Amino acid sequence: MNRIIFFVLSLLSPSAASWAQSYDIVIKGGRVIDPKNSINRVMDVAIKDGKIAEVAKNIAAGAGKQVIDAAGLYVTPGLIDMHGHVFAGTTADGDLSNGFSALPPDGFTFRVGVTTIVDAGGAGSKSFPEFKKNIIDRSQTRVLAFLNISSEGMRGDEYSVYQQDVKFMDPELAANTAKDYKDYIVGVKVAHFHKSDFIAVDRALEAGKLANIPVMIDFGGSKPRLSIEDLFMKRLRPGDIFTHAYGQILETKESIVDLETGKLRPFVMEARKKGVIFDVGHGGGSFTYSQAIPATKAGFYPETISTDLHTGSMNGAMKDMLNVMSKFMALKMDLQSVITASTWAPAKAIKREELGHISVGAHADVAILYLRKGKFGFYDVARYKSEGTEKLECEVTIKGGKIVYDLNARSMTLPSRP
Repeated sequence: MNRIIFFVLSLLSPSAASWAQSYDIVIKGGRVIDPKNSINRVMDVAIKDGKIAEVAKNIAAGAGKQVIDAAGLYVTPGLIDMHGHVFAGTTADGDLSNGFSALPPDGFTFRVGVTTIVDAGGAGSKSFPEFKKNIIDRSQTRVLAFLNISSEGMRGDEYSVYQQDVKFMDPELAANTAKDYKDYIVGVKVAHFHKSDFIAVDRALEAGKLANIPVMIDFGGSKPRLSIEDLFMKRLRPGDIFTHAYGQILETKESIVDLETGKLRPFVMEARKKGVIFDVGHGGGSFTYSQAIPATKAGFYPETISTDLHTGSMNGAMKDMLNVMSKFMALKMDLQSVITASTWAPAKAIKREELGHISVGAHADVAILYLRKGKFGFYDVARYKSEGTEKLECEVTIKGGKIVYDLNARSMTLPSRP
């Protein structure tokens, strides 16, 4: 009788088993690290219609149209790179604003588990519509932006008139642009201002207040140097972001570690208590072990990990998001904290709390990572070397419920035998 029932059901559907396939993807057996929800254990994750549908100890493999065996791997929210430069273009003097120094996002995100990247000031009020049209609207990667306080963005080299002349720095114009494009602009950016004056910072902060968004500060580059204590304690608000936290440029930038004493400056911890967010922003010249080693030994790890991705950093000490994350693991930052600083912490910093977690109903942005064990070398922008025993690699990236990167065909099925 049971065989007759099964035969009848099979006539009604190409596959009776497909009735049970209620999910698009089931990720089986991976260790889920989801900092927002305080999850760090082996669990299964189901995805349907671009959303997280279920997180449980055991979800039947047959419930998924596609099944990914993640045994021995880590399943995390899609990584958020909060400081990149992806306003790629061909304008001769564009540099990081529609120029050759920026990179197209999709070529440098999914392969390292990044599903959201934030362009850090490449576009200003004048150039943002072009950035949206050419990059944001054409990318599979979710691209957000810190709007440059200069209306021309990072056009020309950092000493160009566009980045040095305050006539381009109109707080009201920047705030209005941020409001007009509130779905994409998450903050205001100030960078590369090389005069011994806080005017660029102050105008960016004014724009941030008008639009009720945070400001990211790339600070330094002036002679005489400006006071970072003044910046942290008198100007920055809770939620404002100090990027390049572990950078060191002796002549033009005060650093968080006093090189004469080798100690973290005491007001840096006070700034953290105040609510200033310290971001890595590694880049091609903004991460040194002379800062990072004493700072992390003092317990001063970053709230957010980011790359400062551009053509001048991708093949140097920085490389990519996972390399920077692994570098901090070599500095004794535990894996849970590294994942937090690359997912939920940046989501909160940019006020996009719908991102950076694997809650039921959330966007199905997922990274499946392999933690290699061995002997690995890392170096800083001054070419000093450190060694570590762990290194993260990306196996699978899922963006909006779609598998957009699969290193070892984990989501594929073997061909049936003839």
